[in-house]
Amino acid sequence: MPFFVNTWIKFFVLLTPFFALSMFVLYTADRTSQERTKLALKVTGAVLAVAVVLFFLGEAIFQVVGITIDSFRVGAGALLFLSAVQLVQGGEQAASDQADIAVVPLAVPVIVGPATTGAILIMGAETVGTARWIALSALVCAIAAIGVLLLCADLVERLIRRRGIVILSKLTGLVLSALAVQMIFGGARHLIGSN
Repeated sequence: MPFFVNTWIKFFVLLTPFFALSMFVLYTADRTSQERTKLALKVTGAVLAVAVVLFFLGEAIFQVVGITIDSFRVGAGALLFLSAVQLVQGGEQAASDQADIAVVPLAVPVIVGPATTGAILIMGAETVGTARWIALSALVCAIAAIGVLLLCADLVERLIRRRGIVILSKLTGLVLSALAVQMIFGGARHLIGSN
C-alpha cells in the first residue's frame, strides 16, 4: 500500500493539478457551468488515454531508440526542472479562441507536457510485474483526482480565489523541482556507476 500511495502522490504532482486548474479556469472563463463540466470530462478522458499509452510504450521506445532509462531519466529530469521553474515564476498563456480545447492545449501540453511525458515513460519502463499494475492504478487514480478537481473548478475558485490557485501552483512547482533533482541525480548516479 505505501508503494501505491507514494506513486499516486508522484503522479498527482507530475500532472501539476493546480496549474491545470488555473489554466482550466482561464480558458473557460466565458463558458457556462454545463460547458465547463463537459470540457472537464473530455480533458480527463484525453489525459487518461495519452498517459496510459505513454506508460506502456516507455520500454519499447527506449529499445527502438537505443537509449538507457538512466540517460532518459537525466533528460526528463532536466525538462521537469525547467517546467517547475516556469510554474514557480508564473507565466500563464492567453485564453484560446478554439472551440474544442480539451485535447490541445488543456490535456497536452498543459497537463501532460514534455517533462510529464518523460516521467511517465520512465515510471512505466522501470516497473515490472505486480508493481507495474499498482503503478498503473495509481496513475489512473491520480488522473481521476485531476478530473474531480476540474469538475469542481467553480467551487474551488470560489473557496480559495484566483490568488490561492496561483499560490498552490507555485507550491506544486517547488515539489516538482525536488522530484526533478531526484530524477537527475538518480540517473546520473547509475550512469557513473555503470562506467
